[in-house]
Amino acid sequence: VQLVETGGDSVQVGGSLTVSCAVAGAAGFSINGLVIGWFRQDPEKGLEGVAGIYTGGNRTPYADAAKGRFTISRDDAKSMVYLQMNNLTPEDTAMYYCAATLLKSSLIQREAWLVPSEYNYWGQGTQVTVSS
Repeated sequence: VQLVETGGDSVQVGGSLTVSCAVAGAAGFSINGLVIGWFRQDPEKGLEGVAGIYTGGNRTPYADAAKGRFTISRDDAKSMVYLQMNNLTPEDTAMYYCAATLLKSSLIQREAWLVPSEYNYWGQGTQVTVSS
């Protein structure tokens, strides 16, 4: 599984931005059944989960910092996952990564949807910078 993030940019405080994640695999590959997560990292905070999505279980968990401002969505037909971010603040400045994993019992039992170590496949990241 390969993931490629795009859409990172520099935006002003209060602005909006949508980052995208293209998911690819071998011939006949389908992202249906994969759990996809968005994570972010800056040098001070380390890697943290932002939002996740699993269509099969209709799950879209969000980190507290993302609730009410960010929306994760996916288009399985296009093998794309999106993260729409509104009302951005300087604290949202980070490298944003998308990651994928097959559904595992640990994700459900431990509610570990936003735990980086649960994900096996990662993209290279896209930079989001929010400035005043």
